[in-house]
Amino acid sequence: MAFFKRELSPVERFESALREKQAARQRLAERLGIAETVVGEKRAAAERLAVAGADTARLERAEANLRAVDERAKTLRAALAEFDEQVASTERALAEANAQRDRDLVADGIEAMAAAIEKAIPGFDAGAAALVEAVTKGTTSIPEATRFSASVDAVRREVMSAADLICWELRSAAVRTRVGNANSALLAPPEPAQPPLPEIERQLIYTLNPLSWQEGPEVRRVPAFALVGLPKKLLPVALAHQHVDYMNARRVQTLMHVHGSGQFPADLNHDHPQLVDLDALAAEGEERAQADVA
Repeated sequence: MAFFKRELSPVERFESALREKQAARQRLAERLGIAETVVGEKRAAAERLAVAGADTARLERAEANLRAVDERAKTLRAALAEFDEQVASTERALAEANAQRDRDLVADGIEAMAAAIEKAIPGFDAGAAALVEAVTKGTTSIPEATRFSASVDAVRREVMSAADLICWELRSAAVRTRVGNANSALLAPPEPAQPPLPEIERQLIYTLNPLSWQEGPEVRRVPAFALVGLPKKLLPVALAHQHVDYMNARRVQTLMHVHGSGQFPADLNHDHPQLVDLDALAAEGEERAQADVA
C-alpha cells in the first residue's frame, strides 16, 4: 500500500529550511573555532622558533604551516558569513510566510461572512414575501395592513440591494487582504458601540390636534387625525386636554372614516398655529399639582 506524504505549507517549508541552515551554521562555526585555535597554536609555535633563533628551513616550514591553517580559517569565516546571510534571508521569508498565512485566515473569514449572508438572503426574501402576500392576497383591504405591507416590501428591496453591495465589498476586501493591500480600518477591532438610548414606552393613539414633544435631541411633530405611538408619560396630559383619544373610542372610529389614519405632512413646522406642546402642558400640570400641595 502506498503512503503519500502530506504537502508542507509555505510556513512549514521555511521553518524546516531555517532549522537546517541554523544547524549547518552551528557546525561550521564549531569548525571555524577549531581552525582558529590551530592558527593560534601555529602562530605561537612560529614565534617561539623565531625567538629561539631556529634555522631558516625550520622557520619557513613553520610559516608555511601557519599560512595554510590561516587560509583555511579565512575560508571558513567567509563561508560562515555567507551562512549568516542565508539564515537572515530565510528568517525574512518565514516572517513573510507567517504574515501571508495570517492574511489568508482573515480573508477566508471575510469570504465566509459573504457566503453566509448570501445563504441567509433567500430565507429573508421568502419571509418578507410571505408577509406581503399575507396582506395582498387577502379578500379584505385595510389601510393599516396595506401600509404595513408596503413598508415590508420597501425594507425587503432595501435589504436585498444592501446585501448585494456588502457581499461585493466583502469579497473585494478579501482580495485586498490576501495581497496585503487591505485598508487598516477594515482589520482594526470595531470601536465599542454607543449605548442605545433608553427604549420609550409608547401607546398607539389617535391625535385630535397637531402635537409636538421632545424625544432626546429630536422634537417630534405629528398632525391631527393621525395614528401615532405617543410616549406613555405624556398620555395622561394629552387625554386630559382631549388632544388624543383611544382607537376604540366612537368618535375616533368616525374621524378615521372621514380623515383616515393620516400621513405626516412635510410642512408641519414648529410655528404651526394649532400645534400643541405636550411637554409644556405636562410641566404646567406638575407646577399646578405642586402649588396645590403647598
